[in-house]
Amino acid sequence: MDKNKYYVSVQAGTIMANQGDAAYEFEIEATPEEIVKLQELFEDQYYIENDNFLRTHAAGVPYHHDASNDAYDMGMHDIYSLIYELGTPETKKHIESMQIL
Repeated sequence: MDKNKYYVSVQAGTIMANQGDAAYEFEIEATPEEIVKLQELFEDQYYIENDNFLRTHAAGVPYHHDASNDAYDMGMHDIYSLIYELGTPETKKHIESMQIL
């Protein structure tokens, strides 16, 4: 299946087909199926972020002992890994410079 260019904002959790639609951080080339997978990762991360927001009101759990924070970290790793896999050479170089994978 042919790949198309998409523009991704991790901060906003968006994937756009048109470069000028909104601000973005990364450019990728992906099939429709790969876009569905990335969108699912963004949706999962949204729910994890909501859980973390609610959890912040219960003080006393250190970050490194908090399963919800672990889930957030793993979700972000999965998102950046897929963006790296689908990314243009410039996107890959940028993610490598971030040293997050």
